[in-house]
Amino acid sequence: MTVARDLVVRASAHDTLDSIAEQARLAEELGFDRVSAGETTGRDMVTTFAVVGERTERIGISTDVLSPFGRAPTALAQTALTMHEATGGRFRLGLGTSSPAIAERWHGAAFDRPLRRLRETIDIVHEVYEGGRVSYDGDVFDIGGLAYDRPVPDDPPPIDVAALGPKAVELAGRFADGWVPQLFTPDGLADRLGDLDRGAGLGDRSTDEVRVAPLIRCCASVEDPAGAREATRSTVAFLVGAYGPFYGQSVAEQGYSDVVDEVRAAWDDRDTAAMAAALPDDLLDELAACGTPETVRERLDTFATVDGVDAVRVGFVEGMDREDERETLEAVVG
Repeated sequence: MTVARDLVVRASAHDTLDSIAEQARLAEELGFDRVSAGETTGRDMVTTFAVVGERTERIGISTDVLSPFGRAPTALAQTALTMHEATGGRFRLGLGTSSPAIAERWHGAAFDRPLRRLRETIDIVHEVYEGGRVSYDGDVFDIGGLAYDRPVPDDPPPIDVAALGPKAVELAGRFADGWVPQLFTPDGLADRLGDLDRGAGLGDRSTDEVRVAPLIRCCASVEDPAGAREATRSTVAFLVGAYGPFYGQSVAEQGYSDVVDEVRAAWDDRDTAAMAAALPDDLLDELAACGTPETVRERLDTFATVDGVDAVRVGFVEGMDREDERETLEAVVG
């Protein structure tokens, strides 16, 4: 089976929505399957990808990832169904628990029982998809009394879940249509797919019904492969050591606790150079794809051959300009 390629845009690195849409069109021309971008405290990704959807024709559109701490479940369902209409059925709704910092310091919500909140959000979105009156009495949400007042398509948007830990991935396997992990080694990804399979079994379904699409940070350069590696090393080290608690914990549990401790110690001193220096070559190559175009393709192929992977999501790293990103996209497709 051919494994698709998706693109994750660095929306914060684009000055305009026109620029994001232009990169999405390039990805479409190069044969990428889907395009998405992360949402934190910058642009709203629903509006952003409504623009992208209007300016593209075939490429799939996803959100990475909308937080149930920031939008009500019924609003998320309305969003998904409207984006489905706006994009001619190309939309997938990306959800995830996000992080304590985003939930509490941006959305103003206590980061309480995140997995339960995510589970109930998926339940309610599915209830809206059924087109009847919403009536949900959960531990987190108590919603009822109104009904969705538009016709619901026979093929409502699939739901993808961003998850790292075993219970969260089990939840994705049981209730979602896709799993979008990141910062896994190929072996770590293969191990976690066992949790996805267990969740699918609990839901009386097969993992064949779940689109598995890991995000791999990529940077390819013909003229400066060493520079591409160092830029990637800095980005991965920052994600491991400074970007919330969960990425570092996940990498540590994959057998690299000593590295994570060292990277985090450097972050305590806000020493980003020491953070990067603490990330060894072997782990960099296990988590990312960087260097020459040939090396990038080889590393992506390693992830693509993990049994159960349906797509590989190409993400960029800090410091890349538009030409660097274009070179990497062209390298990926060979």
